[in-house]
Amino acid sequence: MKKNEILEQILNEVDKHPEIMSRRDALKYLTMSPLAASVLASATVGTSVATASADVKGKIVIAGGGLAGMATAARLNNTISNADITVIEPDPISVSYQPGQTLVAAGVWTLDDIVYKRDDFLPKGVKLIQGSITAFDPENNKVVVDGSQEVAYDQLVVAMGASLNFGFIKGVEGLITSSGKDNAATKKTITQNGLHSLYFQDGAAATWKGIQELISKAKSHTGAEKLQAVYTMPHTPIKCGGAPLKIMYLTHARLKEAGVADKVQLTYYTDGGALFGIPDYNTPIVKQCEARGFKWNFKHNLVEVDAANNVATFDKWWEEKVYNEETESEETVKKHEMVQVKYDFMHVTPPMKAPPVVAESKLGNGNWVNVEKETLQHMDFKNVWVLGDNAGFIMGKTGGSARKQYKVVVDNMVASMSSKPLTAKYDGYTVCPLITGLGTVMLAEFNWTKKPTPSFPLDPMQERWIWWLLKVYALKPMTIYGMLSGKA
Repeated sequence: MKKNEILEQILNEVDKHPEIMSRRDALKYLTMSPLAASVLASATVGTSVATASADVKGKIVIAGGGLAGMATAARLNNTISNADITVIEPDPISVSYQPGQTLVAAGVWTLDDIVYKRDDFLPKGVKLIQGSITAFDPENNKVVVDGSQEVAYDQLVVAMGASLNFGFIKGVEGLITSSGKDNAATKKTITQNGLHSLYFQDGAAATWKGIQELISKAKSHTGAEKLQAVYTMPHTPIKCGGAPLKIMYLTHARLKEAGVADKVQLTYYTDGGALFGIPDYNTPIVKQCEARGFKWNFKHNLVEVDAANNVATFDKWWEEKVYNEETESEETVKKHEMVQVKYDFMHVTPPMKAPPVVAESKLGNGNWVNVEKETLQHMDFKNVWVLGDNAGFIMGKTGGSARKQYKVVVDNMVASMSSKPLTAKYDGYTVCPLITGLGTVMLAEFNWTKKPTPSFPLDPMQERWIWWLLKVYALKPMTIYGMLSGKA
């Protein structure tokens, strides 16, 4: 897609929300701002093809037709002459814009703003198998679809996303493998009676209803003790690691807008030891949370929910030095205490892992898919490539990360098929537009070094309206119409 087409898609997004900004004002900003020009330019970078790519041959199978998988299919199709590519994907809305679920949960967008049809973005000439992979056989270069259909490959791309393991929490059910489906068991508790999660589409829409219910409850609340809103971060790596904080910020913004922020205490419970895992960003985030009156508890992992009585149980853990008489030495021992917390509203971020069919295959380690983190080549099977949320590294589980990864996968796959060295490297780039309010975002960018890697000449530690413009208007068109064309 050409740059002016990306601009038109951005302006189309502006038209959907005239209460925030008019098309005229947006166009004025987008055409005059050097920063906005940089954003638009970034939607068209990386369109060059790999050297001698026209000569490579082989059957390429892509396991997963979400954002990462379909973007890879498009770029391979743009790069290889007469490419033989098959995407295997059961979900007809697999390419829907998951980063937008935070905005749906805050009432800024609706589900209609983020749902896209998979088949509208299937690259011309790429074949689609609408089914579920039920087995991987990397030693024989094949996968099995729906328990019976064997599909052979020369090169395999694994991009199956992360599954939401709600069932790991006692009192909640379900393993959701796609944001837009498989949620019936989970919805028996999540989406009900103040218990919410934006991590699946129906859950995001219900979270906004839950925030509105909290506001209504706060308006009629006359007790001396504040209502309790609780937000959780689990013990596993997760996709969009900033989302649990974002929805806390946005709940506060809506409470403040309604004039009842002083009636609700917002508290963050994380299994980790910091609010944000990147120290340079953690410092301003702590100050922001202090200014808003948030509380937090570290080393607390949600293990059980009594949904009927609005009680959450956390495993509070710490480490102690103890003397071992047998070894006559000190050892570090992990201690635990179960802590019960009453809530009026709770946002649950579920534990996550790659879908079991791949995590528990010879490609996985039980939780994620094994991958060399720079080349994105599988550690054991050299004709297998891994990207997106199912990849076996803690960082890099964002759409912005996938935007960097899929180019590395394509370049290195083509090089491998040409018997050339793998020169493309993924540096761990991750971007988190941390929404801190209705109209403010702090753009956190970093890589394997865990240091800020800002793309723009502005202090990345500051909350800015400019980044709200980027998040609400620009990123979705850049992703849907840029990345899914294989060019952004």
